[in-house]
Amino acid sequence: MTTEQTKKPRLLSPEELAAFVKIMRDIRKWSQEQLSGISGLSVRTIQRVESGRHSDLDTRRALARAFELEDIDALNKPFHFPTEAEIEAEKEIFDREHITLEALPLTTGKLLAQLAETTAMDLITSGFAMAREADETFALLTDYFREYRDCADLYQERDKLDIHDEMQSHIDSLKELGVSLCYATRKVAVRFRDETAKPMEMLTLYLVSFPLGKEPAEFATPRDMPIKF
Repeated sequence: MTTEQTKKPRLLSPEELAAFVKIMRDIRKWSQEQLSGISGLSVRTIQRVESGRHSDLDTRRALARAFELEDIDALNKPFHFPTEAEIEAEKEIFDREHITLEALPLTTGKLLAQLAETTAMDLITSGFAMAREADETFALLTDYFREYRDCADLYQERDKLDIHDEMQSHIDSLKELGVSLCYATRKVAVRFRDETAKPMEMLTLYLVSFPLGKEPAEFATPRDMPIKF
């Protein structure tokens, strides 16, 4: 294929769409399960698309939304297939706007309680589409974590053992439902209303759910985003 042919807009073939989806997913460091959760498509559908099989209009629209394309029908129209230089430029923009964190396994209530005691903010989110029961259990764990963080200094050390057990029960319940938890911490400079004041450095917790057995080694998150105090 000549350079001139690559510049001419054209409909993507199933194989080209597969390459596009893989590239966009890799740039964002998303697993197929994460793309499934963000797009609302099943993992099986993502796998079919990435294997170069035919996809329908609604599937391509869902992918366009997930990748935040301005036109949700961009993948259904003659398309300018990006050159290697354009792909690299997109990656540079993404890397500039995001930070990659090591995904550490969270398996004990004691560790989660310690994170509540040492972090001032959090971003707790699901990395894939969970079933209703898992969603509710994850929400319960999130609420319990934040409530404990708000009053952790009021507990005696012996009383904290009960907190560890309660958090452990939520973690174990999620595991039984096929959900694994990964975490990372990061120091964030927070500026309050007084823009002349020096930013305050706070330790932030990132807690993300993934399918059990499919945990990533790392995940990417925007450098600037709303975080829960």
